[in-house]
Amino acid sequence: MEDVARHAHVARVTIYRRFPNKHALIEAVTLREFQQYFQQFLLDIRHARTVSDRVVLGFTSSLKAMRKNPVLSGLILADPYILASSMASDNGQMVSVVQQFVAKQLRHEQSAGHVHHDVDIDVVAELMVRVSASFLAIPSNVIDIDDESQMADIARRFLVPLLQQHRVKKTKSGHAILNDPH
Repeated sequence: MEDVARHAHVARVTIYRRFPNKHALIEAVTLREFQQYFQQFLLDIRHARTVSDRVVLGFTSSLKAMRKNPVLSGLILADPYILASSMASDNGQMVSVVQQFVAKQLRHEQSAGHVHHDVDIDVVAELMVRVSASFLAIPSNVIDIDDESQMADIARRFLVPLLQQHRVKKTKSGHAILNDPH
């Protein structure tokens, strides 16, 4: 907090008035960075020809943009687990904001007839965001998230199929489940 106050040329107490602790500051900064990226996301996917291409491109370009974002990469460099910690301590607010954005894009695809009407957009968006968030927040020893072709393959193999008819549905109590194909 002291470093932030020094860089902002304000007293540390000024920072604490707005943010009660370091995690609150990190949450606010991270959320701002994600919200600023939303417009770039729309530009990145605008030339993709199919919904599958848009999912793949959106997934890879968002991971790349967030990894190359100087604010977020600086936070991760200082503490590799800071995003995971921040996401766990904000009651799902950050994931929710991004999920709502992704769901809005998927609803647009559904309205245009590119995604079957039975697909539960909210659940699919939640799964897509959680997969992306885990790659951003937690280092992998198996997958190189800086390898765009590998990430595109993962999106094609695991995220695009979520858009298929009857993949996810809600129970009477509102819980999401995968349909049993048998």
